Amino acid sequence: MSATNGTIIERVGYWFSDKVERWMPSPFLFAVILTYLVFLSGLAFTSSGPAQLIQSWYDGFWAFLTFAMQMALILMTGFAIAYHPRVNDVITRLTEIPSSGKQAAVLVGVVAMVLGWIHWGFSLILGGIFAREMGVTAHEKGIDVHYPLLATAGYLGLGLTWHWGLSASAPLQIATEGNAFIEMGIVNGVVPTSATVFSSYAIILFVLSVAFAATMLYLLAPGSERAQGIEEFVDPTTLNNEETDEVATDGSGATVSASAGATADPVPAELIDNSRILGIIIALSGVGLFVFQFAQQGLDALSLNVVNWGFLFAGLLIYTNPSAYREKFSEAASSAAGIILLFPFFAGIQGIMSGSGLAELLANQLVAVASPATFPIIAWLTGSIINLFVPSGGGEWIVVGPSVLQAASDLGVPAGKATIAYAVGDAHTNLLNPFWALPLLAITGIRAREMFGYAVAMLLLLIPFLTIALYIVPY
Repeated sequence: MSATNGTIIERVGYWFSDKVERWMPSPFLFAVILTYLVFLSGLAFTSSGPAQLIQSWYDGFWAFLTFAMQMALILMTGFAIAYHPRVNDVITRLTEIPSSGKQAAVLVGVVAMVLGWIHWGFSLILGGIFAREMGVTAHEKGIDVHYPLLATAGYLGLGLTWHWGLSASAPLQIATEGNAFIEMGIVNGVVPTSATVFSSYAIILFVLSVAFAATMLYLLAPGSERAQGIEEFVDPTTLNNEETDEVATDGSGATVSASAGATADPVPAELIDNSRILGIIIALSGVGLFVFQFAQQGLDALSLNVVNWGFLFAGLLIYTNPSAYREKFSEAASSAAGIILLFPFFAGIQGIMSGSGLAELLANQLVAVASPATFPIIAWLTGSIINLFVPSGGGEWIVVGPSVLQAASDLGVPAGKATIAYAVGDAHTNLLNPFWALPLLAITGIRAREMFGYAVAMLLLLIPFLTIALYIVPY
């Protein structure tokens, strides 16, 4: 396909899209290749022998089992809620706003980035769903959108803004009483979120980054002659999102299951399985406990488990019919296959990086060349590079955070500023690693190599912007 027309940025994005689509392996093979690369790096740059590295890999392989289950749940509960007819109708109404492919990409990206600041889990699920529904609406209305760019836009919450927000791993860790950094004597006490997430430094960076990324999405969007809609990547027969086969609504708006085994003369078991009264009682009990957690702890209650709990029971409250909710869960289960397969492999990579000392070695080498003025840029680069191999914000910060914060202290850089700068990098290279994109890929139905050309283009376009912003934004 020719890419001779359009703006320079549009042509660059299209060129990257073409090359990545031709050469990028599947996320599974990407993880396997990365495993061998990290293993060889451990042999070359640390004192660890082959046997020790293999053992570190095996021990780490199982470290993400709890996290993988949490991720599977957040995907499935979000899927079930978003594809309830009423909720899906709200999402569909939002997709009616844009009148061009460029506007569609910008709207999806801005929504995903704002949701990413609120909670990365919301952005991960709703960003993917919004991108898919935007593609469906554009297909129905005849608007020329480029579906791979829509998918990339839906991923920008994870690829840019999440680690500056309310669910940011590194800032929340150092804001916790008795955290490991206090015990190691690196910081004298907790670093409150007012010095990280809610600092003017983080907020200005967030606003500027959303504006810049939205502009780049607008410029990257291909013209009508090269735009490829959702029908080019997803089976057109699956684009009708009406859920009348699984869930319908009666005149009062209550949900009923059309395939829950209801008969003209249902037996007691069927009446129990489809009881809206029981469904509402169970749902309200769960929602009540969710509210109680925040009443007791405030925003400190925000965690992945609490979010999953809220999604789980909110979904049941929306459906009311337990059988209908269970059936929608079954439909969502296949979307979690990639998570179940790949998370252990990336956990193994983290095991090698931390067990061999490779992550700490790399962090020390980077921060050693920093000055007070350049430290935010170096911290950003440190987070970016380490994140390629240890794609877990919390686990990564535990490994390299001591080196980053100690160097910041030696140079007189505030711990909050150092943490935010590092967090920028941890999010930034998610645009290169398909690890976090697995739920979005499952929802959108697109392959990693079909969207990551634009993700890489966005990553590169952000580099000069972030370099300047991190250097000049005052703390």
